[in-house]
Amino acid sequence: MGSINPPSSFCDSVWAVVAQIPAGRVTTYGDTAAHLGRRGAARIVGWALKDAVGSDLPCHRVVNRNGVLTGRRHFETPRVMEERLRSEGITFVAEDQVDLDAHRWRPGEE
Repeated sequence: MGSINPPSSFCDSVWAVVAQIPAGRVTTYGDTAAHLGRRGAARIVGWALKDAVGSDLPCHRVVNRNGVLTGRRHFETPRVMEERLRSEGITFVAEDQVDLDAHRWRPGEE
């Protein structure tokens, strides 16, 4: 069974939020979904971002609720997401897990 693409208006909303994530910070799929009034739609946020990898959007700054780089397989190589985050000063608590407590950005808060 193939994945169903989310409606483009929701994708556009996701992309607008992701475009705002500051360098050196990360947000989660769930934080993005909740900000857009779709709590529980974290997976749909992931689908929207999969279509944006390779664009100018900082998709590498979106991680799962535990800070794990679950989207890394959609980048040019499995290491690209980690390399981009490290180059922005993001620290890791495990090989593929960012220090979410230190770097988390929640949309709408600042």
